[in-house]
Amino acid sequence: MDHTSIIGFSAALFTTIAFLPQAIKTLRTRHTRDISFGMYSLFTLGVMLWLIYGVLLQDWPIILANVITLCLATTILLLKIKHG
Repeated sequence: MDHTSIIGFSAALFTTIAFLPQAIKTLRTRHTRDISFGMYSLFTLGVMLWLIYGVLLQDWPIILANVITLCLATTILLLKIKHG
């Protein structure tokens, strides 16, 4: 594995892990009142586009990070829709 791949996987790991505390808290409490629907909608769309971009480039760090983040962001967005 070259330096570029190590940097890519490291960036993917850190940004995905940084998202986990909010996802875990939201899943546990179901409290979404303070979460912006607009922000999460745009964020989820952006993550989906990053995933598509990664697939087109066949870039595994981008693909893996965005598959995980998209699942978490979509879950939170659906909870926001359900619980307001």
